[in-house]
Amino acid sequence: MKPFAIAIAAALSATGAAKAQAPQPAASPMPIDRSILHMQVILDKLGFGPGVLDGRGGISLVNALRGFQQSRGLPVTGKPDLATLRALYPYRSARPTVTLTLDERSLQGPYGTIPEDYADQAKLDGMPHASPLEKLAEMFHTTPAVLTALNPAGTQLKAGQQIVFPNALPTSRNYPADAKPEWRRTLAQLNVEANVPRAAKIVVDKSDKVLRAYNDAGRLIAQYSATIGSSSDPLPLGDWKVLHVAPNPDWKMNPKILKGVSDSKAAQIIPAGPNNPVGVVWIDLSREHYGIHGTPNPEKVGRTESNGCVRLTNWDAARVALMVKSGTPVIFQA
Repeated sequence: MKPFAIAIAAALSATGAAKAQAPQPAASPMPIDRSILHMQVILDKLGFGPGVLDGRGGISLVNALRGFQQSRGLPVTGKPDLATLRALYPYRSARPTVTLTLDERSLQGPYGTIPEDYADQAKLDGMPHASPLEKLAEMFHTTPAVLTALNPAGTQLKAGQQIVFPNALPTSRNYPADAKPEWRRTLAQLNVEANVPRAAKIVVDKSDKVLRAYNDAGRLIAQYSATIGSSSDPLPLGDWKVLHVAPNPDWKMNPKILKGVSDSKAAQIIPAGPNNPVGVVWIDLSREHYGIHGTPNPEKVGRTESNGCVRLTNWDAARVALMVKSGTPVIFQA
């Protein structure tokens, strides 16, 4: 166990990933550390989402470590201490990267440029990825900049090309039999793990900016970084419940309930797609107009504000959607 522990601890210490700091911007020349990436991959597979798999750490990795530690009854430090590394060691076979050969299907669109104005977005047939690079990055829980950094300069995205990805591959794609084919395709495209536990309760913590899932015994079984409300549109504290899960939703842009949008603007229906403002899934709550949903900007989760809702990465939101059902309690707390 010693080499694994030392490698990860040294890398995290060197980069400051164990400190509660935001990661470098996507364009940063800061190198990707495979030891940090390895830890992120393991936590991601275990359901303690570290946010974007970038090999650079930051506050999302700190939160993921804290959640994992709590779930294992370890001291909650948010650091890769010896006890935590021992607990992670049995999962070390989940390698940090995988090398896969692209085929025509993996590169298939549709693709398109998304206009900024909601009225223009409403005229589109859908809200697709902008490019194959963006699609592949989200599929492997990362960003285009990280994929670019993981591969040699000049690498082309074409059929037959081998590409190095963060290892976001799930252990199972045996999604619920009653799920519609389109939703199953979305889950598979996002490499969402099908073998997930049922959540008896969801707790959204405003102070920590995390969503936690607990089982019937009260044990923490999953945790994800989240964007939670804003000063002008705060999280509505209280006890709510899941009404239903809407996969691949469109979104009604209602100026009367959105801060920062003039009431003079007309309401618009924004079509479905991964770049829809609510992402690939909407988990509707008993508090009117509020839900748990995805986002087209995974790198901003936990670092920006929302219109009161709970925003996760698309892959984390999809995983939570598989864990809940109609009636699942959802607690918003300070």
